Formats: sequence, C-alpha cells, structure tokens
Amino acid sequence: MVTYIIRRLIWAVAMLTIVSIATFAIFFLVPRLAGATSESLAARYVGRTASAEQVKIAAEKLGFNDPLIVQYGRFAKGIVAGADYDYGPGVEHCPAPCFGYSFLTRLPVWPDLLNRLPVTISLAIGAAVIWVIAGVATGVLSALRRGSFFDRAAMSVALAGVSLPIFFTGIVSLVVFSYGTPFRITAPGGSFTPFEENPAMWAYNLILPWITLAFLYAAGYARLTRAGMLETMNEDYIRTARAKGLHERTVVVKHGLRGALTPIITIFGLDLGLLLGGAVLTESTYSLPGMGKYAIDAILAQDLPKVMGVVLVAAFFVVFANLIVDLLYAVVDPRVRLG
Repeated sequence: MVTYIIRRLIWAVAMLTIVSIATFAIFFLVPRLAGATSESLAARYVGRTASAEQVKIAAEKLGFNDPLIVQYGRFAKGIVAGADYDYGPGVEHCPAPCFGYSFLTRLPVWPDLLNRLPVTISLAIGAAVIWVIAGVATGVLSALRRGSFFDRAAMSVALAGVSLPIFFTGIVSLVVFSYGTPFRITAPGGSFTPFEENPAMWAYNLILPWITLAFLYAAGYARLTRAGMLETMNEDYIRTARAKGLHERTVVVKHGLRGALTPIITIFGLDLGLLLGGAVLTESTYSLPGMGKYAIDAILAQDLPKVMGVVLVAAFFVVFANLIVDLLYAVVDPRVRLG
C-alpha cells in the first residue's frame, strides 16, 4: 500500500509538471508561433502608453529575449521558489508560489487567489455533500424499485437536471426564491460571509447556489448509481449473500452499493476537482466573488497573469482530487489492494 501511495504521488508531481509546461506553452510559445515578438509580449506588462524604447527595455529585463527553455525554467522557479521582477524603478520580489503581477493592479496574483479560494471551496464542498447524498440515495432507491412510479419520476427529474444549464436554473431560482416572492428563502446573490465570522449567515448566503449546483450534479449521480446498482444486484455474490440469510440492508449497502461505488468515486473526484478550480457559471450567475468569477473578469480584461494563475491552481485541484480518488479505490474495492 505504501508503494502504491508513493507511486501515485510521483505520478501527481509528474502530471503537475506537464501541466506547467503546457500552460507555459499556451501563454508564451503559441503567441510566438502566431507571430508575436518579444516586444509585443512585453507591451502587455508596461502598458499601452509606453514608448517603443521602454517596451524594448522591458522585454530585455523580463527575459523575453532568452531561449524558451530558460524562460520556462524561470517560470517554474517562480512557482516553487518565488521570482524577482524588474519593471524599471526597482526590483520586486514575488514570493512563492509566484504567478506574476496583474497587468491592471500591479499586485501579485497569488494573494488575490487566496482571497477568493474560501468562496469557491465553500461552494464546491457544500454542493458536493448535497449532490452525493441526494444522488446516490435516489439512484439506490430507483434501482431497488425498478419500474415503479418513484423510479420513473426520479429518472424524469434527473433527466431534467442533466439537461437544464446551470445559468437557466440559477436565474429561475433567484427569481423564485430570492427577489421578493412569497417563496423567498435566501438573500439575493453576490453576498458571502466567511464561515469563521458567522456560520449561519455563511450557509444562508450559499444555500441557493448549493441547491442549484447540486441539482445539476445529483441528477447525473442518480442515473449512474441506478445503472451500477442494477448491474451489481444481479451478480452471483449478491445471490450468495442472500442465500446465507444476510439482512437485506446489509446485502444492499455492504455488498451491492460498495460494488457500484467505484465509477461514482471516479466521477466525484473529477467533478470536485473541477469545481475547486472555479465554478464559473454558478459564481457568475450568483455574483459570488470566487475563482470562477475571477477567471471570467481576468479573461475579459486580458489580464494574462491572473488567467495563468487560475489555470495552474485549477490543475492542482484536479490532480489532487484524482490522487485522493486513486487512494480511495483501495478502501472501497479490495481488488485494487490485491492488484
């Protein structure tokens, strides 16, 4: 088991290295292949009012005339050990992990991301708890009552949840449950209270985004769980467990559901990792100041360092979530340990 964990950790580090190379290539190599010069890249850092001489000096100080391998080494070093930026008046040290300075604010990107991470983490974790419990429970009940009214109704709702885009359900939920209707249960979007300041207000401000986001994901999990349970409950070892006289709840939960959890864990790791990297549509719909909205604002403003920072942080969460999923396989499925 220790060897397996070490192997997965090495794989995670290698994957993050590949992601950093791909990110560097997208933002620095591809523009050059499209005809961009060192001066045109440096012009983004010094502003539109800078003279041609100032842009040329900035390109030299920022190292855009160096070979690409040297530029990538500087880029990777900034992530793990920090970097020094020479914009002209003086040298500024950007502590690790350094994703550069914003074109607009001239402030380091990492502190901005740290300020927005609690919003995204709160949204993702809260919604994940709801959709896993609701989706898995609905899928199990539908499989056990196959062909019943509950099964047909649940799968119809699940189909609607998968089909309806998040910005549509988000806007409808805001109109029905926020903006002064008799069904109002929460405040309009755009508010976030840190958990440590007021846990009740934290949940009050996020309950509607949680439900909206969970409705989308729970629908898929219900369909996936139902399909897995229908397949698992027809296996020989399920009939053997029943023949031994085990309680039906034990047969369903310990043997049936456990056997159907492997694909659910796989999808859950991917979904949670992507959401931790930024729930773009949900945060934009509810005007939550998280990483998703931060990414949209950075793209619209063409603020390159901010976009790069979001990409790298999102990649980290996806790789980390997949690492946790790989470790959970050994807990859920004994065959992984035997392998």
